[in-house]
Amino acid sequence: MARTKDFDENEVLGKAIDIFWHKGYNGTSMQDLVDGLGISRSSLYDTYGDKHTLFIKALESYQNKGSAKVCAIANSAAPAKEVIKKLLDLITGELLTDQKHKGCFMVNAEVEVAPHDKEVSQMVCANDQQVEDAFYQVIKKGQESGEISKRQDAMALARFTFNTVKGIRVTAKSTTDKAVFDDIIRLTLAMLD
Repeated sequence: MARTKDFDENEVLGKAIDIFWHKGYNGTSMQDLVDGLGISRSSLYDTYGDKHTLFIKALESYQNKGSAKVCAIANSAAPAKEVIKKLLDLITGELLTDQKHKGCFMVNAEVEVAPHDKEVSQMVCANDQQVEDAFYQVIKKGQESGEISKRQDAMALARFTFNTVKGIRVTAKSTTDKAVFDDIIRLTLAMLD
């Protein structure tokens, strides 16, 4: 007879995200996971197999939550520039409230793990494409309504804006000075005029 799990897998994934996010993939040991997740080593192996599989599931969970937030804002009926500002504010707001200066879990995985791990690299690329596409759709809509200049190609503007997002996510690892991010957002929006 199969045993029932005596823990909530979503709660465990949330804890795993925090551990990997704080310590990095390579800095996280199996003992760190056992201690931090509050489950036995055997339950960890039975449920997730190994550290890599747990990391992938944690990264997937993080990506799904982030994508849902981005899509909700990007698909709103608000004017394009307002939508882009809301997206940039969402990203910086989450980063600025982080007292541990962890940056973005996805960007951290991109820098630390993706160069050596094809599965993580594919996840990062898919996530990047999804966010870039969200910016593209909003910018294209803004160009069609006349709110955003057509001097630049919509895809080029989307790539520029997304690259700015990545820069914000890295910068947040070293500063929480809101004025820095306000300047970045203001200049990014000015590029759309």
